[in-house]
Amino acid sequence: VQLQASGGGLVQAGDSLKLSCAASGFALRRAAVAWFRQAPGKEREFVIAFPRNNNKALYEDSVKGRFTISRDNTENTVYLQMNSLKPEDSAVYYCAASSTIIFSSLRTSSMWSYWGQGTLVTVSS
Repeated sequence: VQLQASGGGLVQAGDSLKLSCAASGFALRRAAVAWFRQAPGKEREFVIAFPRNNNKALYEDSVKGRFTISRDNTENTVYLQMNSLKPEDSAVYYCAASSTIIFSSLRTSSMWSYWGQGTLVTVSS
């Protein structure tokens, strides 16, 4: 199983960015998928997720109304659309997937089965 995250970069505050997470060896269609992020010196934190067999997203409060998760089953890829970016959104963003994780564990990084390698997002003020 491999998750390949991409799309990070350097943007200005207020800009948009779209991250991709392409999976191989694992079907994302019915799996739980998520994005986490980790800023320097901080713990990895939950950003957003789709539960298993469900496309109703769970959000971290600070990204509500700005970030959207979506998936393309044909491409076996999950996306994170980030709008109105703020400097505090700067971090390495990781995608995660699991076919077994339960809803109450979605925010817990240790409960996810598979991880992408991370893609760096830097938002300048």
